[in-house]
Amino acid sequence: MVCVKICGITNLEDARCAAEAGADFLGFIFYPKSPRYIAPEQAGKIAQAIRAEFAKQAPRFVGVFVDEPVDAARTVIKIAGLDLVQLHGSETPDDVTALSPYAFKALRPQTLAEVQQAYAEFLTAGRRPSTVYRLPSTPDLLVDAYHPQQMGGTGQVADLKIARWLAEHCRLLLAGGLTPDNVADAIIQVHPWGVDVSSGVEATKGKKDHAKIRDFVVQARTAMTP
Repeated sequence: MVCVKICGITNLEDARCAAEAGADFLGFIFYPKSPRYIAPEQAGKIAQAIRAEFAKQAPRFVGVFVDEPVDAARTVIKIAGLDLVQLHGSETPDDVTALSPYAFKALRPQTLAEVQQAYAEFLTAGRRPSTVYRLPSTPDLLVDAYHPQQMGGTGQVADLKIARWLAEHCRLLLAGGLTPDNVADAIIQVHPWGVDVSSGVEATKGKKDHAKIRDFVVQARTAMTP
């Protein structure tokens, strides 16, 4: 079954809707330039409330960082009560290693050669040290659409051919321009481990459309059903 991450959560109502819909991961964006930015303290309150309400059925919480110093990211992890860390900027393999086993790298490649090199570097980094076992329920990498100025949330569709290569080699979280209308087709083409959506289920920037969240999860879950 394809995992689902609803990203850009900024309030409890949206988080509750996503959890009720069956999302596996909820993403908080800790990048101040993003219109979906949330303060670590507020994210922590949301995570605590969702865990209390849904107990063992609660989704896991992912912090999205862009070029945040490792020590600062560790502080946010504690304040927000994060389960995983998504590094969405120009972070190095050493940064991934420093936050292992919680971190995975988001890639925004322009060519297959670029993604193949990044795959070799970052997948190894995410699995160091060798004594750390990455749970099967943890993504190895995320692939997003390339944009020369913006780090994500652009609504642009990722290169599905490049994504397919990654999906054949690792647990890939597919992002980039996904919506309830196109997610099933993207899953059929790419066969990703999971899918990630933010702007594709929004009413306005930073506020989700609950009907779109529910529809997105249904479409993702049933995409590969005969």
